[in-house]
Amino acid sequence: MAIETVTSTEAFKSLVEEIKAQEGYREPVAFGIARVDRGQKNADKVLQANYAVVNWRENYGSAAIFIRALQEARVEVDFSGSEFVATLSDEFVANAMAAFAPYVAEAVGEAHRNVQVVKVLSAMEDIGKDFRITFLFEDEAPKSVEAVYLKLYALSLGKAPLRGVNLNGAFGVLSNVAWVGNKPYELDYLRENEIEMKLKGTFPDIDSVDKFPRYLQHVIPADNTRILDSSKVRMGAQLAPGTTVMPGASYINFNAGTLGPVMVEGRISSSAVVGSGSDVGGGASILGVLSGTDGNPISIGENTLLGANSVTGVPLGDGCIVDAGIAILAGTKIRIDEDQLARIKAANPEADLEDKTVFKGAELQGLNGVHYRQDSLTGELIARRSTREVKLNEELH
Repeated sequence: MAIETVTSTEAFKSLVEEIKAQEGYREPVAFGIARVDRGQKNADKVLQANYAVVNWRENYGSAAIFIRALQEARVEVDFSGSEFVATLSDEFVANAMAAFAPYVAEAVGEAHRNVQVVKVLSAMEDIGKDFRITFLFEDEAPKSVEAVYLKLYALSLGKAPLRGVNLNGAFGVLSNVAWVGNKPYELDYLRENEIEMKLKGTFPDIDSVDKFPRYLQHVIPADNTRILDSSKVRMGAQLAPGTTVMPGASYINFNAGTLGPVMVEGRISSSAVVGSGSDVGGGASILGVLSGTDGNPISIGENTLLGANSVTGVPLGDGCIVDAGIAILAGTKIRIDEDQLARIKAANPEADLEDKTVFKGAELQGLNGVHYRQDSLTGELIARRSTREVKLNEELH
């Protein structure tokens, strides 16, 4: 069977409601159509998925049409699991085009982007094997490469909040591959063909070996966002407009990133989030949940400065300063004089701080307006009420 050409928007809406009324139907949390790269040695192995459009808790009408287009192409859609992935066919495209007919002419620019995907596919020949459609019916641990990439896209495009997506087990799903630009190569394929490729001069110029691609291989950043070295941002990172990522010691991992204009010259580990107007100084390191925080995700507030080569393993509030070269960890002993403690309490009226002079870093987490520094005479770490304003250069962000 095939979907008959829909002649009006009213008929389209009626078709969508009919599809949703079928027994067992579930609206997806996310869905999208991807071009997949398969293994050179094992064609059944998907190495990466390139999504032109990602739908995250939106566009449920398009999801319904895609589901019916599959069903009419004799693909049984399984609604019972957390995800469903299927290979597309020319029949699927023809069905989707017939259903989207009232919107095809106006599907340009930012309008009807799912329809634009189908329009492009309709002009291509023999789309079998290379194109897959993914539906996530629940945000559970991903089971397929396509599901992992759909979630990474949702994070990097800002459709899902940082730390708001289940990526448990993602490393076990993805293959470790050699990246040549945006093309992944199976390592076993390179090993088996190494002699011939090197003698013929066809051995690829490998950029990296990793399970994750680079952010810029999949995402077009905002106009006022700068990334000076593509290797410094991993796919699945989220960069708010105005973020600048300098070369050198900077790095932003997946499921980490910025919430506004931020200068990044240090490391933002996975699960770490940096607030607007903050500055991660050269070589500074914000620890991730797997690198010393005992599972405590680190948030850095707004207008906070992490000095060069500093280490932060506890959440910081707004307007804080961590001086260059010092480490503030959960167990770090920090002295606060009585007058400075009173000022810090005044800046944090909701905080429950004891009247004492020595605190652990964990007791000060999340406080606003704290300046962490080292006494150059005694070597002990001290905290004071910050009197400096951290302000980024607006021309650069």
